[in-house]
Amino acid sequence: MKIVIVGGTGLIGSKLTTALRNRGHEVLVAAPNTGVNTLTGEGLADALIGAQVVVDVANSPSFEDKAVLEFFETSGRNLLAAEKVAGVKHHVALSVVGTDRLQASGYFRAKAAQEALIKGSAIPYTIVHSTQFFEFMGGIVKSSAKGEAIHLSTALMQPIASDDVAAAMADVTLAAPVNGTVEIAGPERVRQSEIVQRYLAEMQDSRSVVADPKALYFGAELDDRSLVPAAGARIGAIRFDAWLAQQRAAK
Repeated sequence: MKIVIVGGTGLIGSKLTTALRNRGHEVLVAAPNTGVNTLTGEGLADALIGAQVVVDVANSPSFEDKAVLEFFETSGRNLLAAEKVAGVKHHVALSVVGTDRLQASGYFRAKAAQEALIKGSAIPYTIVHSTQFFEFMGGIVKSSAKGEAIHLSTALMQPIASDDVAAAMADVTLAAPVNGTVEIAGPERVRQSEIVQRYLAEMQDSRSVVADPKALYFGAELDDRSLVPAAGARIGAIRFDAWLAQQRAAK
């Protein structure tokens, strides 16, 4: 089966490509540096010839409100239009747990717009809502830093290893469309401020976390439901301490 992965050179896309090829499928990696650009449409029609499934794991290079909305709307429209012409049978997209609950954030408004385009198309689909990746801890730190202090919410989160995300995405890609959303998450619920402090200690970063219930997460205030999945989510196997050990060994 031919599968096109949009954003296939990124963290999840590259792992997903390997997983699907190991299962014997033909995978085309679609990204600007492979000659396929969903924003301009360059190379898109040719890439989709003969494709049964398209997986969209691309992310916006900018999280600024206007830029991120333009990215997901333009890319989504171009991709879905090309899929309709090519006769694609299943559109799979990676999104975020809590997108509908975090509409004070420009990023999550843009993800909601992307999801609306998918749901409004005639193409059978599955949207995967994932919690934050362990690998995104550094990005959370960067977005929340104020000098030497990292101001973070005390809300619960349930982050997941990218390897577990890729495994779940591979299974969804090869399954029938659900025409709805499935959720995936890591095995542990923890306070955002606490897990990031553990991450900083492991990275030998001397900065400290300021636990603040009112701290914003990409423009949105959190509560204990914002970033955690509902009952029935697929739960990953890799715990945060095991992931930290992997990063230590990789050094």
